[in-house]
Amino acid sequence: MRKTIIALSVIGFGIAGLAEVSVPGSAQAQEVKGPEITWRMSLWGKRRAFTEAPEYVSKAVSDATGGNFNIKLYYGQQLSKSKENLDGISVGAFEMASFCAAYHPGKNKPLNVLDLPFLPLANLDIMRKVHDVIYKHPSSTKALAKWNAKIYMSMMLPQYEYMGKGKPPASVADFKGKRLRALGGMGAAAKKIGAKPTSMPASEVYTALQRGTVDAIGFPYTYTFAAYKLDEISDWYTTNMSLGTVNCPIVFNIDSYEALPAQYKKLLDDVQDGAYEAQKAAYAAKDKVNVAKWAADPKLTAVKIPENQMAEFRKQAGRPVWEEWVKKNEGRIPAQELLDLVLKTAKGG
Repeated sequence: MRKTIIALSVIGFGIAGLAEVSVPGSAQAQEVKGPEITWRMSLWGKRRAFTEAPEYVSKAVSDATGGNFNIKLYYGQQLSKSKENLDGISVGAFEMASFCAAYHPGKNKPLNVLDLPFLPLANLDIMRKVHDVIYKHPSSTKALAKWNAKIYMSMMLPQYEYMGKGKPPASVADFKGKRLRALGGMGAAAKKIGAKPTSMPASEVYTALQRGTVDAIGFPYTYTFAAYKLDEISDWYTTNMSLGTVNCPIVFNIDSYEALPAQYKKLLDDVQDGAYEAQKAAYAAKDKVNVAKWAADPKLTAVKIPENQMAEFRKQAGRPVWEEWVKKNEGRIPAQELLDLVLKTAKGG
């Protein structure tokens, strides 16, 4: 019941931006005392379902401390470009940021295990458990420490689909030769079917699709397509490919985090559950709106790839891509151990 109340309040907040957000343990949180501290968090794009987790955290810690602990969220490129957020954290340009590991895989190789295609991440609850266990692995903390960064939590993304222009594909074979925005392991999977993957930040995809630089964009279904207005210029979208996802953690500058009083560190931990619920609720609300909107749009064709073809695609580009990633990285990082940990955790191990 408690989670339902939180979720419903956040759905309203995510859509209208007006409702009060329920804060777990708010009665106790109101008693948190401490000095006046202001942090800046670097994000990109505009406020959307993806960013409801940090929006929740910002409001929750401010409410709990009477405004003494203030996390100001900066969108667009106010503080940094999306591909440079980790660099900004490393030099203390700001105290908090989100980044997507697939944007610069060489900087944090252990995290890229989460970007492999067709991992068995059936829902966001399983995804959270898997992300948490990888983020806490010593190899991950060591890799991030090189950038003076400490992972706080995941900004989880739903499974990816494609949205594009031109003749709608009717089969996996129809993707051969298509130029696809496909990050991380999804790019490797795209190559297995003869497509031409490219990597670009989310902020650049509208222009790329509009100008024909790419034929289709791989994005989390459904909210991201609408958030970046790709549905306004596209002809088709897939509904059942579930290609995988990318991991985009929230990180702290280590020096800034260590300087926080203990009660503020505990508060950040305490509001995590509410932040995850806020993000899940925002995704659900946007899915309901987008699915109905697209179904009523005669210009948009929903594409469902035959399941037997998807099964073959997963067979070609699932485990083989995982094994290629392990072979490429073993000796540099505990790649097989990380992959095994993902699969074991996803199964409830």
